[in-house]
Amino acid sequence: MDILRTPEERFADLPGYRFAPHYSEALPGYAGLRMHWLDEGPRGAERTFLCLHGQPTWSYLYRRMIPLLAAAGRVVAPDCFGFGRSDKPADEAVYSFDFHRQSLIALIEMLDLRRITLVCQDWGGLLGLTIPMDMPQRFERLLVMNTALATGARASARAARPAAPG
Repeated sequence: MDILRTPEERFADLPGYRFAPHYSEALPGYAGLRMHWLDEGPRGAERTFLCLHGQPTWSYLYRRMIPLLAAAGRVVAPDCFGFGRSDKPADEAVYSFDFHRQSLIALIEMLDLRRITLVCQDWGGLLGLTIPMDMPQRFERLLVMNTALATGARASARAARPAAPG
């Protein structure tokens, strides 16, 4: 698989983003692909905040929230494959819903995250909100922003319009 990797110097001196990077090239099921995540706050914290970004953002989205959340627990903010500091497979066909969802599950399991408060936005919600049902023992809370829960039903244009007066 052809992989694109953004050079580290592209991330130097980003405003408000002074977090240490964490990487794994051994994510189960994704060997050879390097995933990046931020891991701030105490590892032994009672609570873990898992911050999932949308498209076209990456963990930089949470740069202002991370210090506030880290005061209350551990904060893990991954860059999905194709975004930020994570590897970018060149073949667009690789980027499926299951590809991203399973990589997040693999990261949760690899880091053994527990007592998770899921913080999700945009596509981070579309992906992330499907995970607690499969791993209920790991999740405690949801903080949902600017996203949707895909149910498989088509959104109705009529439902989006206000009712006519009268």
